[in-house]
Amino acid sequence: MHIEAPENYGPEDKNFDDDGRAKRTGTWLTASAHIITAVIGSGVLSLAWAIAQMGWVAGPAVLFAFSFITYFTSTLLADCYRSPDPVHGKRNYTYSEVVRANLGGRKFQLCGLAQYINLVGVTIGYTITASISMVAVKRSNCFHKQGHNVKCSVSNNPFMIIFACIQIVLCQIPNFHELSWLSIVAAVMSFAYSSIGLGLSIAKVAGGGHVTTSLTGVQIGVDVTATEKVWRMFQAIGDIAFAYAFSNVLIEIQDTLKSSPPENRIMKRASLIGILTTTLFYVLCGTLGYAAFGNDAPGNFLTGFGFYEPFWLIDFANVCIAVHLIGAYQVFVQPIFGFVEGQSKQKWPDSKFVNGEHAMNIPLYGSYNVNYFRVIWRSGYVIITAIIAMLFPFFNDFLGLIGSLSFYPLTVYFPIEMYIKKTKMERWSFTWTWLKILSWACLVISIISAAGSIQGLAQSLKKYEPFKGEQ
Repeated sequence: MHIEAPENYGPEDKNFDDDGRAKRTGTWLTASAHIITAVIGSGVLSLAWAIAQMGWVAGPAVLFAFSFITYFTSTLLADCYRSPDPVHGKRNYTYSEVVRANLGGRKFQLCGLAQYINLVGVTIGYTITASISMVAVKRSNCFHKQGHNVKCSVSNNPFMIIFACIQIVLCQIPNFHELSWLSIVAAVMSFAYSSIGLGLSIAKVAGGGHVTTSLTGVQIGVDVTATEKVWRMFQAIGDIAFAYAFSNVLIEIQDTLKSSPPENRIMKRASLIGILTTTLFYVLCGTLGYAAFGNDAPGNFLTGFGFYEPFWLIDFANVCIAVHLIGAYQVFVQPIFGFVEGQSKQKWPDSKFVNGEHAMNIPLYGSYNVNYFRVIWRSGYVIITAIIAMLFPFFNDFLGLIGSLSFYPLTVYFPIEMYIKKTKMERWSFTWTWLKILSWACLVISIISAAGSIQGLAQSLKKYEPFKGEQ
């Protein structure tokens, strides 16, 4: 993550770290909040659908498997933040810099490509998902007033514009560590709407009513064809794999931590807390949602109207989703901003437009340093992603594909390869062998989930009707 800081400050200055950059203030609490914000998205409410495709045995097993893989590889990655020594070595400020310091060359270029494609895809997907939650509030009120059989069509576009306007303002905050408060708010929101979804599922189960569930999920010949069953299982695996991925911003989160205690130790603790918390919510929401809706579980039971009443509670839950995604958008967009601005400063070091800071007094805030390049570039990025989201509202299908393609290199391959090289591990040793087996197994999972996402994308393209409101 690029952090704005004046040059040539010595380590004795209490406002700056030993490398002359702004002093970091992050703790395990703020890092855990960043992780929860990055990992738990509104996709937590679609896990009932994912488990419905796989059933009571495979569904929870896949959830636990990915939580373990994600935590394990995140601990390997945390030790690579400083190099060559994990405690006293030189800081690497971004995921790409970590790969360059440990692996170098072509792998560094491949890493950058995978990371930034993923980050751009996430920001577009979050724009779409947040607008769907905002639309769901309006539709919920419509259903309450006019009945559940009314169409209540509402366009997503005005809400995407609102979301983009909020992001343009937040994007002007130059430093990631200054956004800790936003991540804490977003983490609270994620707990709120997850708990509401959980509570509504429990109420539906307690209220009785017959639903069909099974050990193997949706039934061939009853709910789906054999081919649809296979594709849906692949897509469900991809959804779960992507739901856990936060490795592409782990280093940026670690770079917000204070230098003492050692960052790698605190990051491992934060990763454990963050992943345990998300796994608990994932399992509860997924299994109870499946118990409530059975094999007919909707893709998202808050925006897909698995529940209609109490409408005010569903409205509140969807507002929480939108607020959470406002914070999550910032977690994923800041590395993009840091990369482009860092490259621009290197290319045009004497440009006042790129490097100049201009003081501005803002009412109720005080003095704020404005950089014209930062304002124009960041605002332009948000506008472009919002336009893409409006033109292609099925882009969240692309998001599943991007997630499948980036899960293997960013969450598994690079952390394992860097750990092997950093520890000078002997080839064909026991640890080397099982790490390689894990890596290849995750590659296979990524390939089959990507295939499922491509098939889902093809189905969405067939049904796509441009400029039509949310149905």
